[in-house]
Amino acid sequence: MSKNEGFKVSRRDDGNLTIVYPQGFLDAHTAPDFETELQKAIEGGRVQIIVNCRDLDYISSAGLGVFMGCIEQVRDLGGDIKISNLVPKVYHVFELLGFHQLYDLTPTEEEAAGKFTA
Repeated sequence: MSKNEGFKVSRRDDGNLTIVYPQGFLDAHTAPDFETELQKAIEGGRVQIIVNCRDLDYISSAGLGVFMGCIEQVRDLGGDIKISNLVPKVYHVFELLGFHQLYDLTPTEEEAAGKFTA
């Protein structure tokens, strides 16, 4: 059993947008994979990022730390990270820690995309 069983991350570029899809459990063991995927986008000049969390079942403080570690860099480059499709228990964690004040949390990926073009 690999240490990252139960977590996958994929990415899709759509025009200026990059959509990242974390799946499963985002914790201390899997956060580096998630961070690597975000960093690859950022280093490629992709700074309009949507993280679609429809398949994210769990997030730990380490996973939240990845968001915090990347957001400043992305905003310094003139971009943003928007978060969509949070399942209720993951949304609750984001809300509890005040992330809803730092990030656009949207119900759908389409709504997040619209905020970039607005």
